[in-house]
Amino acid sequence: MSKLSKIKLISLGITGIFTLTLILTWPVYETLAHKGKVAFLPFYRFIDIPEENPSEQVLYNPVYRESGKQMLKLLTRHKTKINAPAISAAVAIDDELVWIGVSGWADIEAKIPVTSQSQFRIGSTAKALTGTALARMVDAGTIDLDQPISNYMHRLPNEAWQEITPRQLASHMAGLPHYKENTDYLGLYQTLTLSTRYEQVTDALSVFDNSELLFSPGSNFHYSSLGTVLLSAAMEKAAAVPYLEIMQKQVFTPLKMQSTMAEFKTESKGENSSNLVRFYWNDKGHNRKVREWRKVDLSHRLAGGGFISTSSDLVKMGMALLRDDFISPATRQSFWTPQTLPDGSETPNGYSLGWRVITRKLDNELGDITFANHGGVSRGAQSWLMVIPKYRMSVAVNINANTEVFWDFAKVSMQIAQAFIHAKINRP
Repeated sequence: MSKLSKIKLISLGITGIFTLTLILTWPVYETLAHKGKVAFLPFYRFIDIPEENPSEQVLYNPVYRESGKQMLKLLTRHKTKINAPAISAAVAIDDELVWIGVSGWADIEAKIPVTSQSQFRIGSTAKALTGTALARMVDAGTIDLDQPISNYMHRLPNEAWQEITPRQLASHMAGLPHYKENTDYLGLYQTLTLSTRYEQVTDALSVFDNSELLFSPGSNFHYSSLGTVLLSAAMEKAAAVPYLEIMQKQVFTPLKMQSTMAEFKTESKGENSSNLVRFYWNDKGHNRKVREWRKVDLSHRLAGGGFISTSSDLVKMGMALLRDDFISPATRQSFWTPQTLPDGSETPNGYSLGWRVITRKLDNELGDITFANHGGVSRGAQSWLMVIPKYRMSVAVNINANTEVFWDFAKVSMQIAQAFIHAKINRP
């Protein structure tokens, strides 16, 4: 072999190694940049959130006309304060959708305003969707919360999962890791790159099936979206029906939630995703200069964070949770009761089964209210759903950006609830 040929081979080898390294590390760099861990490279392009805020409301009950008018102004002020391109909110009372308010931009560059039909990523609010389907399965006798999932999944890929129960998975007491604690390192890499498609929930188990448990099942609490993924796999084995079919049959179809679906399915022909907003990086709410979030595939976390929805669809589900013909009173009570840890204390933040239940003061006149809720944080989106049984009310809020402190976004729901409760109490 000539000296020139050897130089060519070495050059090709070095180029190949460099290219492979770049391909493997580029998604990780993008993840870190979007998390603010490293700086964006100079060629990344940013745009300003427009000063103009197109807004609209849909009023379904004239009793709430003045409340809706005031809350629409509040939404615009709130979205401006937290540097979100768009915000959407909806209120349902007494099993009736009464108001939807939106402000801002679904797509800044295309100059498309957000509408009452705009769909957002809902992040971990998906856990409340999964919890609702699970509750319906419990009512139907399809699954037992306290039987090991090995009763339903006869070929578990991890022996340590044998004695885990659906209750432990739904309450984050199973010992499953969250993303950062995942010691299945190939799976950990895939949750950073967010580029792998998992068509079935059982396929997504490969993301963490080699990971160790953090503690013995039932002995502690650790919030884990991966645990919810395992729960969804157990649900579909118990029902002998794919998880998405369970969600469609048990929740979406009976409640006419026509805008709620798995985000990865929006690429399929026929799915109603024409109203999906753009998702933006905004330096966790600190910057009015934004850029569209990189393309991601969230199919690996479907049951715990892979759905899109509208604020109006979410409050439809919130209302249904209060209907005895949708969820039996005993099951509702079970799913909205914080779980007890071995030391006798309650799970943090009132975590129950797919829902949190907490009590907060609204104002001096209304006093404390107890409400079931679940928030969600996703790539370029945040979501919040609350259900207030005392006033038979549900409130949902969504944005297409992020805030560093979640409550900086979601606290507007308390003001919305306050305004509509007063309107309900004082109606003629």
